[in-house]
Amino acid sequence: MVSGWIILDKPTMMFSRTAGAKVAHMLKTKTFGHIGTLDELASGVLPIAFGGATKMIPFVEDLSDGKKEYLFSMQFGFGTDTLDILGKEIAKTNFIPTEQQVKDCLKDFIGDIKQVPPAYSAVHIKGRRAYDLARAGQNIDMPERQISIYSLDFLGVQGKSWHFKVICSRGTYVRALARDIARKCGTLATVDMIRRTKTNGFDIKDAVKLDFLEKVFNNSADFKEILKPIDLCLGGIPVISLDEKSAVLYKNGGFIKVAGNAGLVRVYTDKQFIGIGQISDGVLRPKRTI
Repeated sequence: MVSGWIILDKPTMMFSRTAGAKVAHMLKTKTFGHIGTLDELASGVLPIAFGGATKMIPFVEDLSDGKKEYLFSMQFGFGTDTLDILGKEIAKTNFIPTEQQVKDCLKDFIGDIKQVPPAYSAVHIKGRRAYDLARAGQNIDMPERQISIYSLDFLGVQGKSWHFKVICSRGTYVRALARDIARKCGTLATVDMIRRTKTNGFDIKDAVKLDFLEKVFNNSADFKEILKPIDLCLGGIPVISLDEKSAVLYKNGGFIKVAGNAGLVRVYTDKQFIGIGQISDGVLRPKRTI
C-alpha cells in the first residue's frame, strides 16, 4: 500500500475531498485524509496523507501551532447567502468605504475575537453539518466561537476586488471575517478569492498542482520523488531505535523495556519509521504503528 504525504495546491472550484480522491486514484490507494478543509472557491495548501500516513494526522496537528495564512479578496456593496461569490445575492447597498476607513477598522480584529461561522460551513449543529441544514432551507442559530487573528493587512484594490492577507488560528472562517470587516465599515461585502498559503507548518512553496500530478500519472512516471515520507512534520517528537526482534514485538502490540524520558517517541528500526510510541515508567507502548 502506498503511504506518505502530498502537499497539494488545491485548485479553485473543487472540494477538498474531491481533490484528495483524485490524487488517491493516481496513487492506486483508497486510504487518504487531509489536514484542514478548503472551501470550494478556495485554492492553496492542502496536506493530504495516504495509507499509513493517515495515522499520523492527529500527531502532526498536535505538534502544529495551528496558524494559517490566507490571501483573500472581496467586493463591497452586496452580500450572498454563502458569503462568497458562488452564492445567491441576498442584499445590496450603494455604500463603498474608503481605503482609509477599511484600514482603520482592521486593528479591531487583531487578537482574540468572537466570530460567528457562516451558515454554509462544516460546523456541526445538533449532529448535522450546517451547510446541509442551510441547503434544506432551515434557519440556523450559529453559535459564535473564539478565534485568534495574529495579523491582518490590507494589500490594495484591483478593479472591484479589495485584497488582504491574514494570519489566523484554526477555526477561523475567512468568509466570515470579510463579512465582519464590511459590517464594521457599515456596509456589505462578498469574498471573491481565497488562497491558503500556509497551514499547520505546511507552505505553498512546497505544494504541487493537480494538473502536474495528472501529467505524471498520464505519463506513467514514478510518484516517489513527489510523495513525502510518512514521518513528515514529526520532527518535534524524540526518536528511539529498536533492533529487529524488538521492532517485531512492537508492531504486534508488545511492550518493550527501554531507556529514555517519558512521553511520545518516533519509533524506527534500521532507519525505517514504524510508528509513534509512548514511554512510561521505562516501558515503550505502541500508540500508532505503521
